Amino acid sequence: MRPERAAVTAGVVPHDLQRSAPVMEVMLSGHVIGTPTIAIILVICGILPVVSCNYSGTAVQAEVPEEPDTVVAVAKAGREDLGQQLELSAEFRPYREIDLHAKVAGYLKEIRVDIGDKVEEGELIASLEIPEFTSDLAGAAASRKSSENEVRQARSEVERTKAMMDAARLVYNRLASVAESRPKLLARQEVDDALAKLEVAEAQYDRARAGLTVAEEQVSVQNANEARARTMAEYTVIRAPFSGVITARYADEGAMIQAGTSSEAAIVRLTEVSHLRLTLYVPESAIPNISTGHLLKVRVPVLARAFEGRISRYSNRVNSSTRTMETEVDVANPDLILKPGMYAFVDLPLTVRTAALTVPVQAVFREGERATVMVVNQENRLEEREVSLGIQTPEKTEITSGIRENDLVIVGSRSHFQPGQKVTPKEIPVQSGAEGS
Repeated sequence: MRPERAAVTAGVVPHDLQRSAPVMEVMLSGHVIGTPTIAIILVICGILPVVSCNYSGTAVQAEVPEEPDTVVAVAKAGREDLGQQLELSAEFRPYREIDLHAKVAGYLKEIRVDIGDKVEEGELIASLEIPEFTSDLAGAAASRKSSENEVRQARSEVERTKAMMDAARLVYNRLASVAESRPKLLARQEVDDALAKLEVAEAQYDRARAGLTVAEEQVSVQNANEARARTMAEYTVIRAPFSGVITARYADEGAMIQAGTSSEAAIVRLTEVSHLRLTLYVPESAIPNISTGHLLKVRVPVLARAFEGRISRYSNRVNSSTRTMETEVDVANPDLILKPGMYAFVDLPLTVRTAALTVPVQAVFREGERATVMVVNQENRLEEREVSLGIQTPEKTEITSGIRENDLVIVGSRSHFQPGQKVTPKEIPVQSGAEGS
């Protein structure tokens, strides 16, 4: 056997190489070398993959391919305003609600509204029929006119007596002047008679003036009587004292309405629903956060909507039994979508952090008083870091130390990960309301 042929049989050439490589011969130092011989040379030189040979001629692969990096869900630590809230529940109540009654008894002549009707302030609701009020008003008006005529007569009497008094004074002054200048010309009796007539005229004048005063006062009395009769007549008309909705109707036309304030005497119930109230019972620990004008978020589950409320008033007193303070929140309802009796939840802010460094609550692992997060570093390897926590909401937790802004933290279970493990991070949105691990 020739030497080059023996070299070929000494090695094992992979079958795929034998199938794919074209048959070729080269001249090497004057000898013809075939394809298998070339393959053996390439193996020796390190050009082809190294294979180990056993005596049976079976080839075993030496290298195992690496597994791909594990993909992990991460969230980026960022800054945002964070606040703790206290959730309180309450029932919507009307801003104002009254039963409209009749001031006087009478038959219901007309009623213009029914349940669900919207009315404006001053709008006519109902009217009563009371005939005796009409006659009382006419009698009061007649008495007033009679008193006014008496005043005119009294004024005429005052003018007449004044004229007589002036004439009597003039006569007396003349006689007195003559008696003084020429004592023997007139008898003293004539002067005395003139003085007596003057005194009578003055007395009549004073009486006439007093009569005028009485007549004028009588006119005032009759005016008051007429005004009272008119006021009583106005009670037969019932108007809306404020804008609202009729939520109950208690009587129909023709019914006898009794005067008074009992529920049996009511005609309709008027409710103002353009503004509603929520009465909250705030725990003693949260009272320092209550202030008038503070805006609150009001959530109505049945409508799946949130509304804006405002703290309008509070009792300034802690109930000794419940250790709570009664607080009222006003909620505007211009579209009347909110109904009295609906249930609502109010978020009362307690603590607020501005530009706090936060991570999802699912990223924080707690073990006793120790809290840690798993961070993906720049080399895509995991690091377990101990962190200090601040306030917490249902979705986010404040981190006061341990990580920096824009660090990537693992979200969810950490049971399959170890510090130092190489991973491929994938940032995902965090669902609201998830609980931390």
